[in-house]
Amino acid sequence: MVRTIFLLLFSTFSFAQSPLYIGLDADMSAVAKEGGVAIQRGALIAIEEINNAGGVLNRPLALITKDHRGNPARGIANIKAFSKQPDLVAVLGGVHTPVALKELPILHENKMIYLDPWAAGTPVVDNGYIPNYVFRISVRDEQAGKVLIKHAKKLGAKKVGLLLESTGWGRSNEKSMTNAATENGIEIAAIEWFNWGQKDLSKEISNLTNQGAEAIMLVANAPEGVVAANSLLKQKEAKGLPIISHWGIAGGAFVEKVGLDNLSKLNLFVLQTYSFTKPTNSSLNSQIIKTYQEMFDSSVTAESIPGAVGTAHAYDLIHILAKAINKANSTNTSEIRSELENLSFHKGLVKTYNPAFTKEKHDALWAEDYIISTFDSQGNLVPQQN
Repeated sequence: MVRTIFLLLFSTFSFAQSPLYIGLDADMSAVAKEGGVAIQRGALIAIEEINNAGGVLNRPLALITKDHRGNPARGIANIKAFSKQPDLVAVLGGVHTPVALKELPILHENKMIYLDPWAAGTPVVDNGYIPNYVFRISVRDEQAGKVLIKHAKKLGAKKVGLLLESTGWGRSNEKSMTNAATENGIEIAAIEWFNWGQKDLSKEISNLTNQGAEAIMLVANAPEGVVAANSLLKQKEAKGLPIISHWGIAGGAFVEKVGLDNLSKLNLFVLQTYSFTKPTNSSLNSQIIKTYQEMFDSSVTAESIPGAVGTAHAYDLIHILAKAINKANSTNTSEIRSELENLSFHKGLVKTYNPAFTKEKHDALWAEDYIISTFDSQGNLVPQQN
């Protein structure tokens, strides 16, 4: 599925030249489609603002969306197609670390800028490529492990069990959580792995609790997160056991599938980076909620924007990209890549970046930028009250 979206309808600015394109390569129809749609909407809001202000290099931006459905082979095909697209200045990625990792060789072979607004695997950015064309505003697993383990310690857990999907994302988190546990004096009671599409996790959860786990560290996307939640609810010995989850469950229909009644029975905490209910830039936050309501859903509130982190990250990434293009005064991706490393300041939605990226640092968010959230009675993720 390919969609090209021009946001010129509401613009009073007249463009004399053809658009510059940004490709969106994400899951738009399968298990993480909520995350893909959230990323798309954040990008579209930013693109509308940029076009209304005159575009970049006197040219409008347009978004081309391709659906990889969480499948690495589809992702590779999408990147190959984008590499042939004239006037493409960057690719915006999706939720899945395994897809992004498989795409890295083609992206770098073709000198394609890859903007990562979600996939958290450390090797997506620490990929060994010089020059590195990947720039991320999202969680970095190496940092996430510290935050997740520290929250387990805060809850009083001395032994934790890791329940991890058997992918590059899961392995990235095994390393980060194990290191963080050692630093915090927490024992890893056991590690259990599961596969995409697995329908029951009762055995894995029993193994963790039998080994003395006082909290379960979960790394899963929404479908397997639902299985983990339902499996845990069936076990008396696991009742009330804290589940401290990476944010993959927030990229799909987790709440819908678990149900509000069962959700209220879970002692569940979820890693996040941003909430529209706790803004860092209040005026911009209000402006984006208003635009979101006008463009996509008039009933949405600060609490209910789905996949809020994806929307916020994509919004900031597109604005930073536009600044780099204007500073480069060029559509050459090598020159734009260089300028992304040299922007000194950007007051964004998620934070004020001083700077977002440097030659040595292509991750813009670190442990101090992460928050722990919980689900409210309506199934909305809200920052935990300290």
